[in-house]
Amino acid sequence: MGLDFVSEVAARPPLVLGVDPRPAWHPGPEPLEHLERYALELMEALADGLAAVKFQYAFFEALGGAGWALLERLVAAARVLGLPVIHDAKRGDIGSTAEAYARATLARWPGSALTVNPYLGGDALEPFFEAAAASGGAVFVLVKTSNPGSADFQDLDTGGRPLYLRVAERVAAWAEAWPAEAESWSRVGAVVGGTHPEALELLRAALPRSLFLVPGLGAQGAEPRPGAGLLWSASRSLFYPGGRPDLAAARRQAEAYRRALAG
Repeated sequence: MGLDFVSEVAARPPLVLGVDPRPAWHPGPEPLEHLERYALELMEALADGLAAVKFQYAFFEALGGAGWALLERLVAAARVLGLPVIHDAKRGDIGSTAEAYARATLARWPGSALTVNPYLGGDALEPFFEAAAASGGAVFVLVKTSNPGSADFQDLDTGGRPLYLRVAERVAAWAEAWPAEAESWSRVGAVVGGTHPEALELLRAALPRSLFLVPGLGAQGAEPRPGAGLLWSASRSLFYPGGRPDLAAARRQAEAYRRALAG
């Protein structure tokens, strides 16, 4: 099967590099070329200290065909560097559409992971779980997201418990149903924002088999903390430290995060 996402990230440092490309922040007449060189140099410089690289699809989609081509090249480059890849696309749809999304990401890039939205229910997520199991990949289900507005729905009272804990109950069942080979972790993980430390603690207890993708480091104000199965993701603060491409500053920031996450 080749690279297995769960085995790889479980053995690596818990820091995830988020790649959210902004061509306007790159100088010169060919900003996409400069962006690509910078991303390649940064991934290579940080590779040994990362759990994975997370590509936020929206920023590539916004660039049209050139953005899709850039995404393909950067994903391929990450794999050459031995880095696990997370496709941050938050997919979720019914039947054949979910199957197509799964083929476009998990099947196309074996050993990678995909973020998904649980709103349509378990049958809409089944194709992603099946593709992850067949390809050595993983699925991160949105449970408690890092944005302030997450409370609008995720914190709604549902018989004395917030909705996100009800979602976690289902994720826990899916995690038991889709174990990773020779690992204590499942192929079904959860997205849990580091900006909600109380929820993070509750959900870690509720989801003992799930790896957590924990966004919010840096620009959103989350404080890094060590913990089993917590994969902390930093995008702007690590890819663009100080609001611009800066390889030396990114190295320093990555080292600071690694020290904090080592406890």
